[in-house]
Amino acid sequence: MMDYPLLLKTILYRAVTVFPDQEIVSRDFSGMHRYTYRDLDERVRRLANALASLGVAPGERVASFAWNNHRHLELYFAVPCSQRVLHTVNIRLFREQIVYTVNHAEDKVMFVDEDLVPLIASLAPELKTVRQYVIMTDKRELPDVPLPGAILYEDLLSQHSPDYEFPEFDERSPAVMAYTSATTGDPKGVVYSHRGLFLHCLTCLTGELGVDDDDVTMPIVPMFHVNAWGRPYTDTWAGCKQVYPGARPTPEVLCDLIQEEKVTFSAGVPTIWMGVLQHVLANPGKYDFSHVRYFMSGGAAMPAALTQQFQEKLGVRLLQGYGQTETTPVTFINSLKAKHRRLTGPELYRLRTKTGLLLPGLEMRVVDAEGREVPHDGKSMGELLLRGPWVIDAYYKLPEKSEEAFVDGWFRTGDVVTVDEDGYLQVVDRTKDLIKSGGEWISSVDLENAIMAHPDVAEAAVIGIASEKWQERPLACVVLKPSARGKVTKEDLRRFLEDKVAKWWIPDDFVFIDEIPKTSVGKFYKRALRTQYEQGRLTS
Repeated sequence: MMDYPLLLKTILYRAVTVFPDQEIVSRDFSGMHRYTYRDLDERVRRLANALASLGVAPGERVASFAWNNHRHLELYFAVPCSQRVLHTVNIRLFREQIVYTVNHAEDKVMFVDEDLVPLIASLAPELKTVRQYVIMTDKRELPDVPLPGAILYEDLLSQHSPDYEFPEFDERSPAVMAYTSATTGDPKGVVYSHRGLFLHCLTCLTGELGVDDDDVTMPIVPMFHVNAWGRPYTDTWAGCKQVYPGARPTPEVLCDLIQEEKVTFSAGVPTIWMGVLQHVLANPGKYDFSHVRYFMSGGAAMPAALTQQFQEKLGVRLLQGYGQTETTPVTFINSLKAKHRRLTGPELYRLRTKTGLLLPGLEMRVVDAEGREVPHDGKSMGELLLRGPWVIDAYYKLPEKSEEAFVDGWFRTGDVVTVDEDGYLQVVDRTKDLIKSGGEWISSVDLENAIMAHPDVAEAAVIGIASEKWQERPLACVVLKPSARGKVTKEDLRRFLEDKVAKWWIPDDFVFIDEIPKTSVGKFYKRALRTQYEQGRLTS
């Protein structure tokens, strides 16, 4: 066999060779931008030449501070394919975390979307390694920005030739890096190799997850978060028509794009899909999603009621996926086995809300506190350990954190799970979010899903609070739908749960709040809720 390196340039090569006229659609600042894979390839090569002109050496880091758009896609290819490393900076991190990640990665050049310039300008004096800022906008003149030496992206590309040959190098070379969302401590750097991303793309083309050039895909999950779950690479390789929703997309923007561009597949966190569902239901007759094959939900547990409502009210399948920043990220997908494809009603929805089946190419273990593997019986709980070609072997420049994260060569996910006889994984909770009451474990995730099945509940997050008698007891923080506020009571919720969870699982108290705090990637931020409780700000 040929000693052929697995590099990201192979993905772009196939797209421009086999699907040169396929369309890429991007919601730009002044309207919709449309071009083809042929155009993408030309601009990527111009950008690779531009990076050399900016003095970025092979192996050095280039930062992106941007939304989901076509210029960000160009960076996804030009930077790693020219043997540099793309650092997708999470724009929703706290200010001090943004400064930390940019300095820790030692980014040399930063590409910034037009509307995000004010934030970066306020941080620029603290970004010690960045020597050049490039502003990404469709405007023909440089906006009035307080960034010394800033240049326009489009001007930069126009000054360079599309004549560029991508180099060959070791497939284990770094391609992209990201930082964890850091609910505790500083964010941790994760470096993705060309080989890891290449293999991750291949496995994400299998089964129900697979796409081809008939598909119109729209990644809603941010491109600044774990490679948008790999969709820009996977969808380019498959020759899909791609739709990028641009800056600050609202549920209305997303629904309009799904309808107008005939999107067949999209991926986002549960809170996104809750917003989409509510917008469609609030505008009866406006939207027809019959062209959608399925949507993918990940980043947090998917409420059973959500998948049921999508199927019954929108006619859309909502699949669950699972992954982490440290795993590139996708590791499990809820695909139906052949024997399950005739399931309907409650049985189908219960199966659909399980986390899913292990993707090809990975191995897993589920172990108890003593490191012993637990049986796959759907009941026995343990921590999920993973290993495989797109799972990290260390955090970037953090040897102590790396040592804590691994055991005998396996990555510790920090998630408590069960696995049933058919191999379906179910995430029970994060190890830090499990509630131990009277010596027994309560899954905050399962309890949240049970509460969110109530037709008047929009969101619910459950935290453990200290109890002298039971050690911990669950406290439910509930956001009611606007039409139910002031009408639904704590007793209503208690009665609703009586036949759905064990009696001792039912929270001692329910607190109605206007909004559940979210992390930078849309997950419930339970540490913030615990802080609010400790400060006396969560009251009955």
